[in-house]
Amino acid sequence: MKQRRLNLYLIDMKYIRNLSKVDDNVMSVSPQIEKEKRPFVGIIIVCDMQEYCVPLSSPKHKHESMKNDVDFTKIIVEDKLLGVLNFNNMIPVDESCISPVDLKVTGKDSPQSRRYKKMAAKQLSWCQGHQDEITKKANKLYKMIESGKASGLLKRRCCDFAKLETVLQKWENSQ
Repeated sequence: MKQRRLNLYLIDMKYIRNLSKVDDNVMSVSPQIEKEKRPFVGIIIVCDMQEYCVPLSSPKHKHESMKNDVDFTKIIVEDKLLGVLNFNNMIPVDESCISPVDLKVTGKDSPQSRRYKKMAAKQLSWCQGHQDEITKKANKLYKMIESGKASGLLKRRCCDFAKLETVLQKWENSQ
């Protein structure tokens, strides 16, 4: 499977809920914790012949003091933190559960939507400029977790990729 040029994708909410039922590390979209309006957006990376979505997260105060690591990368443009990539929360995907995010600003967009699209376009541009590094980092983490060579702390922070791939297979069969 060939690595495609990075783009932002929205992940199907029902699929995310299926994944979160088997792994608590899947980023929540649950209405019970008031996150049902938060879309699951990320970039698609190929890990061991399986596409994975690495979630993009908006910048938070806690991210400023965090260091880049095998499972986390800051997106910094012109000395400003624009967001982060959470490799530890990446999930397996296929065409049936993803849709491209439209970043084209139109006259119909609300001011909030315009700001989001402009920020997301900057994040995507940064990701595209660092595609090789991002792909290598995702594959390194994937191999560490799958081979059992990750530390206990890292393993606890990461999704169970093998378990989630089983959920994806069931999803594909139901589509």
